[in-house]
Amino acid sequence: MSRPADGGRQEGKAYLSTIDRSLVQALPLFAKMAPEALDDVLRRAASFRYPVGQAVFEQGQLAEHFVVLLHGRLRVTQVTPEGQQVVVRVVNPGDLFGIAKALRRSDYPGTATAVVESIVLAWPMGIWSDLLEQHPALAVNAMQTMGSRLLEAQQRIREMSTEEVERRVAHTVLRLANQAGRKDTGGVRIDFPISKQDIAELTGTTLHTVSRILSAWESAGLVEGGRQKLLIRDPHQLLLIGDGLRPGLL
Repeated sequence: MSRPADGGRQEGKAYLSTIDRSLVQALPLFAKMAPEALDDVLRRAASFRYPVGQAVFEQGQLAEHFVVLLHGRLRVTQVTPEGQQVVVRVVNPGDLFGIAKALRRSDYPGTATAVVESIVLAWPMGIWSDLLEQHPALAVNAMQTMGSRLLEAQQRIREMSTEEVERRVAHTVLRLANQAGRKDTGGVRIDFPISKQDIAELTGTTLHTVSRILSAWESAGLVEGGRQKLLIRDPHQLLLIGDGLRPGLL
């Protein structure tokens, strides 16, 4: 992928010269696509590997590619005009992102950084419209992806506008577990490094408040923390807190 104007990051390393459709055909974006159609889409893609901490693209950079995450996790952040950084979303395997053209933008609105080693597929932004016109199934899947993302954004806005902070944190932790949870001894572990600061930015609150909430939950046996790790021991009780069906612990 292209280097930003300021040369501030290294490019991702090329990963696969050709992409086997068996690697991606189960992804929602490519659902119900005929094999020959999927092969045509994949012929126009390039794959790149990004180590932990490397940016796939940066806020304000000219949007030259749109991307699908094959493996790993990415954190998307934005810096506000006041200089405050916020976590906008977490990109999970199979997610389509960086589609600036669909948003009628020429630049990326945020920075996508690898949280763990990650592999992406990238297409030139200039062929976005052609791909959707040539492959109706891809167009439908892309619209459904963007619709789901819009609904999630609306839900987060509603939570931040109407809910007390502990409920917001409960909903966010459960959403992360639903997207990236794996069964572990004694509960469900969020399967990538997640910090208290990340949760604070996702919920529109402070690091101090999130620390107090997680400490209270840990004392009550609902979660178990660690260095950028979170094990959810009692998802049902967190769901009750998030839905306001039981009192919070603060």
